[in-house]
Amino acid sequence: MRVFGIIILTALLMAGLANAQTAPKMPAQITVTGEATVTAAPDLATISLGVTTIDVMAAAAMQANSTALSSVMQRLQAAGIDNRDLQTSNLQLNPNWTNSDSGIATISGYTASNILSVRVRDLTILGNVLDAVITDGVNTLNGISFGQSDPHPIQDAARQAAVADALGRAQLLTKAAGVTLGRIMSISENTGYGAPVPMFAAADMAKSVPVAAGEIGVSASVTIVFELMN
Repeated sequence: MRVFGIIILTALLMAGLANAQTAPKMPAQITVTGEATVTAAPDLATISLGVTTIDVMAAAAMQANSTALSSVMQRLQAAGIDNRDLQTSNLQLNPNWTNSDSGIATISGYTASNILSVRVRDLTILGNVLDAVITDGVNTLNGISFGQSDPHPIQDAARQAAVADALGRAQLLTKAAGVTLGRIMSISENTGYGAPVPMFAAADMAKSVPVAAGEIGVSASVTIVFELMN
């Protein structure tokens, strides 16, 4: 039995050695990450506007808010904004509390508020649009963001530039190391990139309220694994 066990062990060791000699050798590899940002002029602006009204009666506060908001929307439509580019949100009605001398809190009135999101597709009228709505009842300006109505071309351009950046880095590194760059083993796009970023280069478009659209930048990042040749 002991001799038989030695024979089996010897056979297994020989088989393992043979498999190790015949197993394909993993090729040497290099992994690089390429990044790029492509800028372009925006053709779309989104404005967040607010209308806030106060009255001693809840119904009156809501009615005043609705009247002011309707007037603003009519002014925007007259300025060339389509109905599809107007969206209301975050409608609220809150009591206003006042502390009396006795320490008891009472409701002294009500505040009604509403948010209106406006997409402006013709940036040449953006300043006039802002001037019109502020004059006609808007008392809160939450901000302006710029973008593109079709972001896909600039996103694809950023991806292509990121791939070119990765290729350039791989060629530089392999040349410095004295090895030859081989075929591509894998390509993956890294998440978390691609959101438009304002670059604030400046182009004054407005005839009334001065607004600078500047440029937006879209970034992309890719990771490429290359085979290395001796």
